[in-house]
Amino acid sequence: MPEPTRSPAPPGPAAAAAAAASTSKNAASGTHARTTPAALAGQLVLYGLFAAFIGVFSQWPSYHHLGPDEAVVKVSFVRVGKPVGDCHKLTDAELARLPPNMRAATSCPRERSPVAVSVRIDGKTVLERSAPPSGLKKDGASALYERLVVPAGERRIEVHLSDDVRAREAGWRRDETRKLAPGQVLVIDFDAEKGGITLQ
Repeated sequence: MPEPTRSPAPPGPAAAAAAAASTSKNAASGTHARTTPAALAGQLVLYGLFAAFIGVFSQWPSYHHLGPDEAVVKVSFVRVGKPVGDCHKLTDAELARLPPNMRAATSCPRERSPVAVSVRIDGKTVLERSAPPSGLKKDGASALYERLVVPAGERRIEVHLSDDVRAREAGWRRDETRKLAPGQVLVIDFDAEKGGITLQ
């Protein structure tokens, strides 16, 4: 009488784990093989944005809980500084060295001045900063944000903002006395249409 046919035994745990590892390795190899230059570029962009995010917030002013007799003065503005130099007329020799499509009669620097700001409260300097221009060519806007905690009450506030590295003593000034209530937030900004430095 013939013996009954036996089914093959199921693989043991070690064999199953090895098979799973092999499958994962093959899948991973296939994934890497399908990675395109566009995908790699996208990953680099994301890494760059993440690094910029960390850099910005590492410089962000730390939060300070207000006391019952404290107020806040925020300095916040975005402004494009003046060019770092004057335009000059090109000579015939300078024009001859330029491509025909770039032969403008005058040449002006692209780089912008850092925007410098100082704040004095009751005669004491509480902020003195210079915000560099943005952009690889340093031709973009300068941005500044500062949060100052001050005692509430009547305060004399003096602000000086300069956007021209060639004439730092010039620029805009504001000298005003304000009564700050406990917990009040006073914002110092710049608006050329409103005459320059604003307090609101």
